[in-house]
Amino acid sequence: MAYVLGVLGVAIVTFTSTNIDDIFVLLGFFADPKFRLRQIIIGQYLGIGVLYGVSAIASLLALVIPAAYIGLLGLAPIYFGLSRLWELWNGGEAGDNPQDHAKASAGHGNIVAIALVTIANGGDNISVYTPLFATRSAYEVLAIGCIFAVLTAVWLGSAHSLVNHPKLGAPIRRHGHRVVPFVLIALGILILYEAGTVTLFR
Repeated sequence: MAYVLGVLGVAIVTFTSTNIDDIFVLLGFFADPKFRLRQIIIGQYLGIGVLYGVSAIASLLALVIPAAYIGLLGLAPIYFGLSRLWELWNGGEAGDNPQDHAKASAGHGNIVAIALVTIANGGDNISVYTPLFATRSAYEVLAIGCIFAVLTAVWLGSAHSLVNHPKLGAPIRRHGHRVVPFVLIALGILILYEAGTVTLFR
């Protein structure tokens, strides 16, 4: 039971920390009458699916490279977390402008545009998912993929609700990006520990 809860917890924390800014992008799509509900759902799942698939394939490097060295990729989420902390310290705001994404997608199929925006917005996710998958069994990677699919539905539902209740979204827009850096740093440390990478520094 503890094992299952552990995998579930890691999947939830990983997805949430790497996709929190996706909420704001989805808010932009749901608020734009040019995009239909079906198009947004399909496009979002395609984008998340590509990020997951690329990361899973890249993690196969663990078959020929010791896990301790693969675990060095855990430095990536730590780097991104520190970078976001630096941006916040200097008064910068993390995240993208959904309206800019909508303009960029003009002239293309809505589903393809949404998928591309999701992939571009989640480009850093691959650096986080790859080392995580490389230190997990095939069963765990598949289970994490299923959890990601469920959480994507939760993200879509949440964004749709927030569009209809804008006041509820204000606190998230104001404080959400401040929490993400710390979660990314913690996730990177977890990857380094579980892969045994810390032994390389002894």
